[in-house]
Amino acid sequence: MLAKKGQWVQIRNVVLPPGERAPQVPEDTKAVPLEMWVKGYLTGDAETGSECEIETMTGRIVTGILEEVEPSYAHDFGSYVGELDAVRAQVRKALGV
Repeated sequence: MLAKKGQWVQIRNVVLPPGERAPQVPEDTKAVPLEMWVKGYLTGDAETGSECEIETMTGRIVTGILEEVEPSYAHDFGSYVGELDAVRAQVRKALGV
């Protein structure tokens, strides 16, 4: 997909390849690259999957692989955890509320 200059996009960049990870991290973590995802505005036209440059909301210029055009924010606080009800009751009792 072609993205145009000025469009809101998300890029991916490898910060550290597997061989350069810190020695104290777990083995399964060492086996994969440390990656970052950054959102910003394209500084020029680019195709999804190609290297591009963006300007972030804070004015930083970052290069990476174009992953998504006009990405949305999709997050939540997970599924219901019944055990937390008991914890909440204990905390409220301890606080006297």
